[in-house]
Amino acid sequence: MNMDIVLGLQWGDEGKGKFIDLISEGYDITARFNGGANAGHSIERDGKRITLKSLPSGIFMKNVQNVIGTGTVLDPVSFRNEILNLHRFDESIEPEKNLVISKKAHLVLPTHRLLDVFMEENPEYTTIGTTKNGIAQAYSNKILRQNLRVGDIESRDFESRILHILQRDYRFLAIGDRILPSLDEITRDFFEAIDFIKKFRRMETEIFLNKAMTEGKKILAEGSQAAMLDIDHGTYPYVTSSSTTAAGASTGLGVSPRKIGEIFGIAKAYFTRVGNGAFPTELFDEVGEEIRDKGNEFGSNTGRPRRIVWLDLPALRYAIMINGVTQIILTKADILSGMESVAVCTHYELEDGTVETIAGTLPDNARPVLKALKGWSGDIAAVKDVAGLPEELKAFLSFLNTELGVPVTYLSTGPGREQILKLNSK
Repeated sequence: MNMDIVLGLQWGDEGKGKFIDLISEGYDITARFNGGANAGHSIERDGKRITLKSLPSGIFMKNVQNVIGTGTVLDPVSFRNEILNLHRFDESIEPEKNLVISKKAHLVLPTHRLLDVFMEENPEYTTIGTTKNGIAQAYSNKILRQNLRVGDIESRDFESRILHILQRDYRFLAIGDRILPSLDEITRDFFEAIDFIKKFRRMETEIFLNKAMTEGKKILAEGSQAAMLDIDHGTYPYVTSSSTTAAGASTGLGVSPRKIGEIFGIAKAYFTRVGNGAFPTELFDEVGEEIRDKGNEFGSNTGRPRRIVWLDLPALRYAIMINGVTQIILTKADILSGMESVAVCTHYELEDGTVETIAGTLPDNARPVLKALKGWSGDIAAVKDVAGLPEELKAFLSFLNTELGVPVTYLSTGPGREQILKLNSK
């Protein structure tokens, strides 16, 4: 049981980066297993805030090795910009020394981004509200076996193969009156970013990880997006393009499920999502606006306002079930502080009965049943131990423990790195 997993249990933006940053010093390796630059893990350190996209959240720990795994897709241009931004954020960080990239990770090409924009803006295609980072295009070409991988950088014909793809895609995109950036410009930027990537170690990371485990080293697998955005188990088609579940950690890193120990699930005290898709208990009133403004609920990667709903237990039960979650980390309870009452969706009523666990989109006639719980007040960000929490918040946590059957073991009390309480031990 050398590998633990951290993943989101909702539709993303749960605060995974902060928790991983907090606990990663207890691991030898942190490894990203899915997604690409469409991720946005925000971390606050020393009063400054940074959003990581492709980089694992353990990148700040000098004694922790970081891995961009096989299941990810890597945009060279975005990666270069992220590294340069990291250097500006903290000059002492040396990612060239503590980061390795899987040779099998697929590349996101500049025309993948343009194709994403084309499909999102073309009425012939389903619009789902993607981040337009080219992620779906990279994954789809991976499945079609038409893409190139990080390891191909070392091949003699890499440049000619890339140019063939870029020119082919550009010819398709140039049909009609679309305004496009210069092909020469995006090609030049891409190859400059490829040269930048060559500064970093590239290897068969599944061998690296499994060898590390045989040596007794501990790995923390980090998922991007969240369970309800999983390509197979999420609210399709309004999902991401990769496997975001605990099973995805095994396939994305090449680690046997038998090696998995704890599965940490991150959830907010309310739900949010960016983009299209069903959201049955969505708040369109001043309460929703208050939560959005107070919680700064705008996409860390896109800046788009997040949709707000009350905590949805049927969806949360589903995410816990398919991931085998062993511990829950609850975030953003401080945002609800000061409300007279908070609501929780306990189940849905249908014509033929009730639903307590939802596995996707509900019928149009599904009616969410809300339970009002007494709210809490006070600045819980200043609380240093569990005894100092408001009794109403303790009751809220106890209610969740009972309803979900999995313990809430950590409570985030504010945005700061140290503003998190360990509630109990398993």
